[in-house]
Amino acid sequence: MSAHPSLVFLGSPEVSADVLRALVSAGHDIRLVITGADRRRGRGGATSPTPVGATAVELGLPVSHDTNDAATCGAALGVVVAYGEIIRPHVLSVVPMVNLHFSLLPRWRGAAPVERAILSGDSETGVCVMEVVEALDAGGVYASESLPITGDITASSLTTELGVIGARLLLSCLENGLGEPAPQVGEVTYAAKMTTEDRHIDWTQPNEAILRTVRIGGAWTTWRGERFRIHDAEVVDGNIIPVSVQPAGKPKMSFEDWVRGARPDEGEWFE
Repeated sequence: MSAHPSLVFLGSPEVSADVLRALVSAGHDIRLVITGADRRRGRGGATSPTPVGATAVELGLPVSHDTNDAATCGAALGVVVAYGEIIRPHVLSVVPMVNLHFSLLPRWRGAAPVERAILSGDSETGVCVMEVVEALDAGGVYASESLPITGDITASSLTTELGVIGARLLLSCLENGLGEPAPQVGEVTYAAKMTTEDRHIDWTQPNEAILRTVRIGGAWTTWRGERFRIHDAEVVDGNIIPVSVQPAGKPKMSFEDWVRGARPDEGEWFE
């Protein structure tokens, strides 16, 4: 395969948009960008594009919301980064694709590899440039790089770091040629899509497990029967103490400010 094939790019979230920018900055020919449909934001009827969609428009690239268009846009190779949709065999038969996957495959195949790695207490993760095949995240690996998971890193910041590493790996592969992918070796684990319950804090768990739940983002508990988000927390004298919180219907605030206003009873804690 040519070291500089024309590309179709498939992705949606912010980390995907960063990779798209890196490809364009490096001079790659992006024939088409395929991303999720525009979504309604807030209570009004206005819609807004995905981060990838907005970036593509900014960069003057054509945009589609139909995966099938990858087969007809004239690209020699597809690049997939957190696209979130299954790519059907009839598309792959026309245009081969590589996927930037944020784990050290075959550990954490699937939708939420970063969050699952943190929740499970993994000491490291990484990113793979892999071949897209019909089976979920089962293709061979062209290149990979590992990254330690520190005790305070969040899913958001870890994803950003992996995106930077992944973009560099991807650009190297495209510059030097993909070569032959190496088969995945090791125990296969699956990173199921995150649920609301996965983010629910269980106060009976050890401190480390609670902190991991907070670090994946969207952690919640209840206060006097209402949903209560905890954005950040720390351990003080052996106890979990929130740092920044968000009561139901209110903006994010410091835990100290919330305590002053809520005036919890002596010994009262989250449910």
